[in-house]
Amino acid sequence: MTNPPPGRTDAELAALDVPALLRFGLAQDGPHRRALFADGAVAAALAAERCEVPPHAVAYLAELVRAAGLRAAAELPEPLVGPGAADLADDWLHAAGTVLDPDGVAAGALVADWLAAVAALLELRRVSRRA
Repeated sequence: MTNPPPGRTDAELAALDVPALLRFGLAQDGPHRRALFADGAVAAALAAERCEVPPHAVAYLAELVRAAGLRAAAELPEPLVGPGAADLADDWLHAAGTVLDPDGVAAGALVADWLAAVAALLELRRVSRRA
């Protein structure tokens, strides 16, 4: 049995380039996609925390992307609210739109799934801090 790789610190994860992870992870299945939904989702959750974005706001954005599509969400003036949050969401949504058909249903579902993972991690971090 092999040991799992050592974990990364919050500082190491926060330094990751989430838009780059989105471009590679959404375009390619396999290890790139796994990295996006693992380290990339944690990095995004950390960035959202810094912008004071609550978990339910990211979950709402995920449902908006799922229902209205990636293009509609990317065209919102403030897809997330908080200090720097709109720019953060713009970076994520535009990175996704560079590699996926922004009008495609599958693209919206994949991005929505990733945003839902980010929201779940934000909630988990919030709950664990209270415990």
